[in-house]
Amino acid sequence: MKTVTILVDVQNVYYTTRDAFGRSFDYNRFWQQATEGRQLVKAIAYAIDRGDEKQRQFQNILRAIGFEVKLKPFIQRSDGSAKGDWDVGIAIDGIEYGKDSDVLVLVSGDGDFDILAKTLRAKYQTQVEVYGVESLTAHSLIHSADTFTTIDNKLLLK
Repeated sequence: MKTVTILVDVQNVYYTTRDAFGRSFDYNRFWQQATEGRQLVKAIAYAIDRGDEKQRQFQNILRAIGFEVKLKPFIQRSDGSAKGDWDVGIAIDGIEYGKDSDVLVLVSGDGDFDILAKTLRAKYQTQVEVYGVESLTAHSLIHSADTFTTIDNKLLLK
């Protein structure tokens, strides 16, 4: 049985599915698909903590599914811009857990992760599967992965 590590860029999947479909990602259906016939090494969902109750409930749902939820505070700058991404954390965890997994599943369309996919494949022979909204996923990430799975109606809540 192959081992799998799952890393989910929660903000990326939230905004891309909302923008493309006006619907939310179905984490339960995704979990079933990504773990089927595989032994789970680690599953982490990376989110931004704005401190509201609805968000806490969502994070508890992710934990109930089986994800470890890593939170980073939302930072509002004085100029009105905001900061709150997990790119470095995802990349570090991707190497740490991906090097000892047969498969790394990454849910994100962010092209910054193409180097993570290339490194895992070349240096550790880890198979990389990327899930993303096709029209909003960087071509460099799609081409750096072993497989790309389009998030479409089958992976969205009704």
